[in-house]
Amino acid sequence: MQSLGLLIMIAVVAFSCNRPAASSGAATPQTQDKQTIPSFGYYLNNKRDTIRFIQKTEVEWKTQLSPQEYYVLREKGTERAFTGDLTDLKKDGLYTCRGCGLPLFHSKHKYNSGSGWPSFFDVFDKTSIATDTDYDLGYARTELTCARCGGHLGHVFDDGPQPTGLRYCINSVSLDFIEEKN
Repeated sequence: MQSLGLLIMIAVVAFSCNRPAASSGAATPQTQDKQTIPSFGYYLNNKRDTIRFIQKTEVEWKTQLSPQEYYVLREKGTERAFTGDLTDLKKDGLYTCRGCGLPLFHSKHKYNSGSGWPSFFDVFDKTSIATDTDYDLGYARTELTCARCGGHLGHVFDDGPQPTGLRYCINSVSLDFIEEKN
């Protein structure tokens, strides 16, 4: 009986150690939904904030995302070329993950690749993007996912402009945009 009590106590302590720290009252991107995305300045001042992985059930994701957003972000789908609302956007600002609000790309790194999807030659912060190898088309491609929520963003190719030579080809539906106010 004592060993059962000891096991329960260890489980409680282990569980509490894995929970995020209590909030200091300041809103952080982890606690924001897409309707209350923090300001552009927040991201510039907190660029290297710790990334804690968000886990949600499929029901929670389906409640938060539209069917198209769910298809792309959670099922690794792709929107049709030239249909995204951010493909031709030329405003200054920050592109964030539609699933969790994590900053991913800055408009100063965006360019017109002619591919039909928003394209960037660099990321906002290298820790914001995770990569994996995708063989869905029968050959290896580098898949990009959000480091915080695991949402599928698109792929990266080595045919982009200098200085990186990379083309981050991203689904518009995977992104939100925060305009930079001068």
